[in-house]
Amino acid sequence: MKWAQAAVLVMLSGSVAFAGVGGGDITLNNKGGNTIFSHENHVVGAGLKCQDCHAKLYTNTKQHKVVTMKAMEQGTSCGTCHNGKTAFSVKENCESCHTK
Repeated sequence: MKWAQAAVLVMLSGSVAFAGVGGGDITLNNKGGNTIFSHENHVVGAGLKCQDCHAKLYTNTKQHKVVTMKAMEQGTSCGTCHNGKTAFSVKENCESCHTK
């Protein structure tokens, strides 16, 4: 019986490893080239916690359906951190976010 429980535990822990961090990648379609937002890059790579963004910037999905580059350059949405100080600026490294 203990072996069966151990096997189930191993299988469950393996499936968690394949799940996307924080909901995985989000594709935002736009004219300048689609943007892939990676939760893993921000959570694991940058060490952010969910509440770093979701408590203030992204409180609901309706709030951020459309975001312009102009708005981000003024410090809203991604531009809150991607300002050239906290993280690279939204004015540079376009290919880091936009795909063709």
